Amino acid sequence: MIGVKKELKRVITVTVINQSGVLNRLTGLLMKRQFNIESITVGHTEQANFSKMTFVVHVEDERKIEQLVKQLSKQIDVLKVNDITDKSIVLRELALVKVISPPNLRLEMNSIVEPFRAQIIDTAKNVVTYQVVGHPDKIDAFIELIRPYGIKELTRTGATASVRETQKISNPQLSILK
Repeated sequence: MIGVKKELKRVITVTVINQSGVLNRLTGLLMKRQFNIESITVGHTEQANFSKMTFVVHVEDERKIEQLVKQLSKQIDVLKVNDITDKSIVLRELALVKVISPPNLRLEMNSIVEPFRAQIIDTAKNVVTYQVVGHPDKIDAFIELIRPYGIKELTRTGATASVRETQKISNPQLSILK
């Protein structure tokens, strides 16, 4: 297919010193390099004064991701940068979905949302707010199933990720047995 660009989604974690302006500098770098940020989360780590940022970015060329990792690593207040996309990771997102929900449809709606382990966190006369946590694909599927009822409001946190302690070992000789 000539002329079609293949976009890759990459998950980058950046550990930083928790200082004013760090987020602005890093997102500015991504913007200047024309990376589309699909998702960004930032939060404190287990160590005081450090924060971890998780970026989900679209990349057209794998060489650009190496360049990005190097450029992020050079930034002031950046302690560690990892492209964790190809590792075994835990990736989660939270969504709050406010849905139009007349009382006569709630039983039907609950049967649809139950497999997603969505929790009802607020309810009113004709509106229910669900909290759903999981992989972004799970969140997308939940939203598509509930959309016909009428989504009044939708808020998503963005993805956060962590590398699993145990990594899958790739053994090419055994790949036909999978």
